[in-house]
Amino acid sequence: MAELVRHVETSGVARVTAPIYVLLFPVPVVLFIAALVTDIAYAKSATITWLNFSEWLIAAGLLFGALALIVLIVEFCASRAIRAGVGWAHLVLFVAALVVELFSMFIHTRDGWTAVVPAGMTLSILGVLLALCAVGTLFRVPVTWVTYREVAYREALS
Repeated sequence: MAELVRHVETSGVARVTAPIYVLLFPVPVVLFIAALVTDIAYAKSATITWLNFSEWLIAAGLLFGALALIVLIVEFCASRAIRAGVGWAHLVLFVAALVVELFSMFIHTRDGWTAVVPAGMTLSILGVLLALCAVGTLFRVPVTWVTYREVAYREALS
């Protein structure tokens, strides 16, 4: 189990924010994917309810994304290991996904068919791709916190 921990952060801030970020980060990704699915449903059926679902899903995704971004920036400032490694790519991709989805939200507030087809769906696809790339980089970000069991395990080995 100790070999899974690549970096033990001495900062108390990073120890607190890492688990919070890991809990918050998937929420906007899932909401953006759900918004893309509702965009596709709207493009196939032209039922206005799907457009409303898309608007609410993107708004909720942006809200949770903003919360996750705040936690990520705090952790980014507190941990040298994240700044030195792939953390920059994760930060840039996540911010880019949020910016694209913000523009997607502006497009989705238009009325009718043009709110989704083609610009709204294109921005949703781009935002989902950027968010999924950010997910891919998250697995390469150094672990900045350890659980009690891992600390106890390492102490037992010493």
